[in-house]
Amino acid sequence: MKKFRTLLVACALTLGTFSFVSAQSKVAHIASQELVESMPSFKAAKSEIEKLNKTYEAEIRNMALELQNTAKKYTQEQETKTQEENLKRQQELQATERSIGDYRQNALQDLQKKEIELLKPIYEKARTAIQKVARAQGFSYVLDSTTGTGVIMADGKDLMADVKKDLGI
Repeated sequence: MKKFRTLLVACALTLGTFSFVSAQSKVAHIASQELVESMPSFKAAKSEIEKLNKTYEAEIRNMALELQNTAKKYTQEQETKTQEENLKRQQELQATERSIGDYRQNALQDLQKKEIELLKPIYEKARTAIQKVARAQGFSYVLDSTTGTGVIMADGKDLMADVKKDLGI
C-alpha cells in the first residue's frame, strides 16, 4: 500500500511536470518595421508619397513666389494709388496668404490619407505573414523587437528570415 501511494505520488508529479512544460507558451520575436521596410511594395509606396509631396511643395513654392512678386509690385505702385486701392490690394494679399495656408493644410491632409491608403495593406500583409509563420512553427506569442518598442532582450526565435521567405523577399 505504501509503495502504491509512492508510485501514485510519483506519477502525479511526473504528469504535473509534463503538463506544466507543455502549458508554457512559445515566444518568438521579429522587428516588424524592418520587415515592412524591406518589402518592395513599401519602397514603391514611399516613392509615390515622396513624389506627391514634391509636387505639393513645388506648387506651394510657386504660389508663394507669385504672392511675393505681387506684393513687391504693389509696394512699388503704392505711391501712385489711392489709400482705398492700397487697402483693397492689402486685403487681396492677405486673402492670397490665407489660401496658400489652406492649400498647405489640405496638401498635408491629402498626403496623410495617401500614406494610410498605400501603407495599410502592406502592414496588413506583413502581419498576416507573421501570424502564418508563427502558427506554423507553433509559437503562441510574437513580440515586436523593433528598436524603441519596449523589448529589451530577444533571445527567442527570430522569425524574420522565415517571414521574408513566406513573403518572397
